[in-house]
This record gives sequence, structure tokens and C-alpha cells, in this order.
Amino acid sequence: MTDRALFAHAEELRQRRAPFVLATVVRARRPTSARPGDRALVLADGTVEGFVGGVCAESTVRLQGLRVLASGRPVVLRITPDAATEDGGAGRVGDVGDVEDVEDTVTVANPCLSGGAVDVFLEPQLPAPLVQVFGDSPIARALREVGAVLGYDVRACAADPEFTADTRAVVVASHGRDEEGVLTAALRAEVPYVGLIASPRRGRAVLGELAQPGADRVHTPAGLDLGARTPHEIALSVYAELIATRSSTSAGAVPADVSGAAEVPEAVDPVCGMSVAVGPTTPHVIRDGRRYHFCCTGCADRFASDPARYVAAGAAHAP
Repeated sequence: MTDRALFAHAEELRQRRAPFVLATVVRARRPTSARPGDRALVLADGTVEGFVGGVCAESTVRLQGLRVLASGRPVVLRITPDAATEDGGAGRVGDVGDVEDVEDTVTVANPCLSGGAVDVFLEPQLPAPLVQVFGDSPIARALREVGAVLGYDVRACAADPEFTADTRAVVVASHGRDEEGVLTAALRAEVPYVGLIASPRRGRAVLGELAQPGADRVHTPAGLDLGARTPHEIALSVYAELIATRSSTSAGAVPADVSGAAEVPEAVDPVCGMSVAVGPTTPHVIRDGRRYHFCCTGCADRFASDPARYVAAGAAHAP
């Protein structure tokens, strides 16, 4: 895959709000097939598109890339034949596949490397928080403008919406037009933040008419009390409340529906001892009702040719 094709696909993924990791080789020590500047995308299903080294290096990039996607935190991945001796032996790393994580640098011993080493920068590309605004009032327009400046993905909301799982907030600013239907749909979809632009008196009246459990979750008047007067000041107060709500309720920096599972399923390749991600793109062999996962097809073939030799060494998963 050329850089142009890779970047075009990355932009397509962003447009579809699909999370992925951009992996870039920043340092390579010979002998290794990767060169600085080589790039790949790690998708949420474990697919690796592009080139960052041979199959064993790719397997490690897949596993660590999925971990980065889950955490939302970029790291430098250092893949070496013997992580214990890298950087003069500082920081002992034990058996094959062990990982040392120091100040956003993850060092992994990869026995398949032919004497070389490679550093790969893993950068999560997560979709911007999705905010849907209902209405065409001056405040609604200000909500779209201010949200765009703050880096949110702000979209107009229909009168009969179907909210997706990654909708972070819904703000109704229609001044009395079709409010109840949008609020009800947002509550049913369990959108984390639901706001209504209204006076305290009218807000209480609207919530009193909602025949939907959880109506007390609606923030009205929406926004923190900052003394806002203009539409843009009101919009800023709404985003301030959204940030405060996120900070007080989120368990982590990345919502689970955006980043994927909090933990990446792993197994140990019984042939080479590498830790590998368990997923649809990982080579595997089923024997006696158990599934064994491998870093590459080469290890899978070696296992299949003499399974008794390796069966006791690896982590097996039921199919």
C-alpha cells in the first residue's frame, strides 16, 4: 500500500468515525526489513494495513496497537530481539514476550527478529466527540460554531432522530418546537449528556410533560451558570457543563464505545512464545476442541506438523 493510498484510507476511516491507530517507524537498527518512515494502520478488528516490518513485528504492532486503541494513549513501541539488553541492559525484562512500559515507551522482546530492532510510534486516531444540536435558533447556530472550534463533531439533529451509540451529547435549542420527541429519543438512547435551552420555569414544564424514565437527567437550563448573555456565551457555558459532566462521570479518558474493549484478549504463541492478540486476523489452529493462536502462519504450520511438541507450551482458548 502506497502512502497516498494509506492516507486516503485513513481519511475515509475518519469520515466514518472509525477508530484506528497510525503506526510509524521512527527508528530501525539493521538487520531489519523496516525503514524509518514506513507506516501502517491498525484497525479495531486487528487488521494491519501497510508495512512496519515482517510478520513477527507486525504481530507485535497489532497487539500493542489494539492496546493503544483501548487506552487512547500514544506510545513508542520498541521491538528488540532481547529487550533486557536494550539501552545497556537498564530495566530487566524477563521471558519472551514480556513488556517493559516506562514513560510511554513500551519495550517488547521479539525472538523472531533477525538481530535488528525497530521503534514504532503508535498514535490512536479516535473520532471527535459527537454532539447533536436540535433547532435553528441563534443559540443553536452558536452551539455548532463554538463546538467546531473546540474540536467536537457537531451535527444538526432531525426532529425524529435515531441516535448512535457514539453520540456524546444532545442539546435542544429550538425554543419550544418539537422538543419532547428529541428529548425522549435521547433519553431512550441513554445519551450521556442531554441539555435543553430554556428558562428554569419552562424547562420544568417541559420535563413534567415527558413520559420517559430518566427525565431528571436533562440539564435545563443547559449550561453552567457563568452569567452568559449572548448566544455564543450560552454555547460556551453548555460546553463547559459538558466537559464538567464528562470529567466527573467518565471512568477513563476514552469512552468504551469509541475505543473498543478495555482489555485486549491475548494468547501465547506455543511455538515462539510471543504474546499475540486474539481476534479474527490472528492465525490459529484448532486441536482437540481447543484453539491455539500464532504470530504468523509459519508458527501455525510448525505447530500443525508436530502439535505434541508444542501443545503444552502455549495458551489455548476454546473455539
